[in-house]
Amino acid sequence: MSDVRAARWTPSRVEDAALLTGHGGFLDDLDPLPGTLVAAVVRSTVAHGRLRSVDLTRARAHPGVAAVIGPDDVRAAVRPFPLSTATPMPYHPTAVDRVRFVGEPIAVVVATDRYTAEDAAELVDVEYEPLEAVVSPRRALEPDAPRLHEDADGNVATDRTFSFGAVDEAFAAAATVVEADYDFPRYSSVPMECYSVIAHWQDTDAGPAVEAWANFHGPFTMVPVMAGALGVPTSQVRLHVPADIGGSFGIKAGIYPYVVLMALASKHAGRPVRWTEDRLEHLLASSTGADRAMHCAAAVDADGRVTALKVDLVDNVGAYLRPPEPSTLYRCFGNVTGPYRIGAVEIRARAVVTNTMPTGLNRGFGGQQLYFGLERLMDAVAAATGTDAFEVRRRNLVDAFPHETPSGGVYDSGDYRAALALAEKNAELDELRARRAAARADGAYYGIGVGLVVDPSGTNIGYVGLATPAEQRKPGRDKSGSTEHVRISVDLQGRVTVLLGSVPQGQGHATVARSVAARRLGLPEEQVRAVVDMDTATTPWTVTSGSYSSRFAPLVTSAVVQAADRIAETVRAAGSVLLDAAPEELELVDGTVRHRDDHARAVQFRHAAGLVHWDPGALPDGVSARLYEEAAFTPREIRAATQDDRINSSLCYGFVAEIVAVRIDPDTLEIDIDRVSSVHDAGTVLNQQLLDGQVHGALTHGLGGAMYEQFTYADSGQPTAGTFLDYLCPTSAEAGFDLRADHVVSPSPLTPLGAKGCGEGSSMSFPVAFANAVADALAPAGVSIRSLPLHGEVLHQLLDADQQKGTD
Repeated sequence: MSDVRAARWTPSRVEDAALLTGHGGFLDDLDPLPGTLVAAVVRSTVAHGRLRSVDLTRARAHPGVAAVIGPDDVRAAVRPFPLSTATPMPYHPTAVDRVRFVGEPIAVVVATDRYTAEDAAELVDVEYEPLEAVVSPRRALEPDAPRLHEDADGNVATDRTFSFGAVDEAFAAAATVVEADYDFPRYSSVPMECYSVIAHWQDTDAGPAVEAWANFHGPFTMVPVMAGALGVPTSQVRLHVPADIGGSFGIKAGIYPYVVLMALASKHAGRPVRWTEDRLEHLLASSTGADRAMHCAAAVDADGRVTALKVDLVDNVGAYLRPPEPSTLYRCFGNVTGPYRIGAVEIRARAVVTNTMPTGLNRGFGGQQLYFGLERLMDAVAAATGTDAFEVRRRNLVDAFPHETPSGGVYDSGDYRAALALAEKNAELDELRARRAAARADGAYYGIGVGLVVDPSGTNIGYVGLATPAEQRKPGRDKSGSTEHVRISVDLQGRVTVLLGSVPQGQGHATVARSVAARRLGLPEEQVRAVVDMDTATTPWTVTSGSYSSRFAPLVTSAVVQAADRIAETVRAAGSVLLDAAPEELELVDGTVRHRDDHARAVQFRHAAGLVHWDPGALPDGVSARLYEEAAFTPREIRAATQDDRINSSLCYGFVAEIVAVRIDPDTLEIDIDRVSSVHDAGTVLNQQLLDGQVHGALTHGLGGAMYEQFTYADSGQPTAGTFLDYLCPTSAEAGFDLRADHVVSPSPLTPLGAKGCGEGSSMSFPVAFANAVADALAPAGVSIRSLPLHGEVLHQLLDADQQKGTD
């Protein structure tokens, strides 16, 4: 049962001082290796074409140039990256036979400085044989569409159909069938710091080795991908990640091709090589979230309850099925029915390649696309059944936990009705409805929209296996799980160090890890420090490690608890020697080890820790003189996909209820956000300040895709939003609306602290709640909202099209 009065942890952030005073440790500020050279990347200027020739002669002869590598060098030394599916669409860090998107790397120039490298890059002569391009996912499906990869049968990189429950029977018996097509846009994260890599190829006694620095947040599944491409053992790839990476929210997982490319450049140059991406390169060729074309259908009974769901999803993954794609299709597989009791589901999941930038992780990964279709469909169900949009959702909400979805997800806890009720209360819904009525009476546009989403966290990487049919999965080679490692140590003076295996992107991991460890050890926070920079040779990690899919709160903090509790056992054992009491009679409180019943019998924590270091022979028999512990939290609730393709694709499932009210100027059609009520259930709140920050950040990120941000392309494949003049990001001015954020607490029974993730929720709920509000505002005009982003120009086109239709 939720409890809005649950206790809140509110330790202050420890990350802010360095960032606010200009002392952050960003990669471009670091110079770990002397004599490092600088690289510039030569990129394709056409979207699709055969490489007739790539002449590096003039660039190699330019003064100050140490090396130039091109397609022949890459083809000879680098294997295609391992893909998530057996698709004949090989992917290299540069083009090797033809270019497939504007901005694709073709060559790398290494020189003494960036200026020289850039000058020499202009001397690389590339001759293309132009080919027809395709940029739309629906066009890419057509039989006569230009084919990107010769060895493939077409542009479909993966195509799977799943059916759970009596889908056809439910549709046959339905009182109403509601269906529609929807499109979600291609947009991204646009971090403050772009990609940055330093790579050093070394020939050692154990064979070739690569040591690299990158502002890379994980997932570390990419380390074996890099090792495989370079042909070196995973143990010979050492990756460093600085404490500050300048933001990401997914996009920097796509940096790994450049790590490989700079490692090869280093091999040719014989020295370490540095490359820092500029903003133009980043917007042109880094990574983006997948745009999706979808068809959604609901079978609805006479009471307005959805009995079955069909979704046909087509993701545009860009020019290559670059790992971890096609994961956008599957990350939310277990929660494809959202917060609703829908008993049967049919899913068709396809990924297509086009002549556009490759896709990858983006905040709300897969959830933004899913919920745009599902929650627009729920509004359509409400309209078709003559039911209020809020009421139709209430009738369908999951109301008992744990709840198992048809596709295998197991929702651990929640109180969806309470969260929705609180969102309605905070929104002052009656007042908003009065504003809407008044506006419509004056001929103006005003609308109210709602979006309800289940927020998955603690991803089960086993969902990637769903792209491969069960009969083709090799026995004993399944993938599953979400393990996170933590190491805690105590020094001679009782100071505690927490070493995390998860690299933050600005979320405040050090603050929370420090607080959790201090609480478990009964210490003031000042006596604990958290280390968040990564060295894969010394930091505990596994392939699932990383800051993605809201893993920190449910997984990393659970590992902190486990390691801290083991340290506590040793400290109590040492305290038992000093206090002449049994360890189980002692507790750790306020920096002391004290007797539970006689608080005067106490010693300082540091003295008990000192005994372990200085006098280990005094410890009780069977107690190891060990004040460092490593824990790996591996929840048993998430396993590999079953033979019938069901999977619990995340460990924990939070909830978001979001209500958006908009006012649209009847003359300019400018959209003004009047009010937002946002209620989150992220389980136990570990830090209220950080939770609030994640809600604001995710909401603003969602605002970008809802109103402003979109990567667009001409039919020729040329990008038409390659600078901040055309690719618009929301600022504090655009996010300054009336926001009423709140939360309920339904602790997860699956994590020691009851915590769930909270970093992505509103990035999934806000875009569709906003779209529903705009659709409600324009309902009197008969306009249907099928896609994002929405702004004045789009509304003009929609209204003009509707008026034109009316005159035909």
